[in-house]
Amino acid sequence: MNLTHTIKAFDQLTVYELYEVLKLRSEVFVVEQNCVFLDQDDKDQKCYHLMLYSYDQLVGYSRLVPAGLSYPEMSIGRVITSPSARRKGFGKILMELSIDYCQQLYGAGDIRIGAQTYALGFYASLGFVADGDTYDEDGIEHIEMVRKN
Repeated sequence: MNLTHTIKAFDQLTVYELYEVLKLRSEVFVVEQNCVFLDQDDKDQKCYHLMLYSYDQLVGYSRLVPAGLSYPEMSIGRVITSPSARRKGFGKILMELSIDYCQQLYGAGDIRIGAQTYALGFYASLGFVADGDTYDEDGIEHIEMVRKN
């Protein structure tokens, strides 16, 4: 499988890494999901960015968000795998790494996410539990989920 990963604060990202990340986020969130929204929300600068590579190709990404920025708890957001790399287990590996790095970087604590409801089972398999009612975000049904420490 030849998987590698890197995690960097925003100001450590090279312009090439930032371009790759923004390109993948646009490919999935804007084009594939047909969702017109402003992806650059002024949170990236305060977060860590986890990039998963297979043979030097970016195949997965997540944004690790400190507590108090999106939710009272720390959070994992902008979770994506490349359409060309799906159904290979990369999403699970990405999320396991994201959970581990959240706790390393931000300390022990609960992790809250805003999950698209179609992925509820996936996140539940990683220890997340639905918390609250479903809501519409940019035309896609979501629900908050929490993973207790």
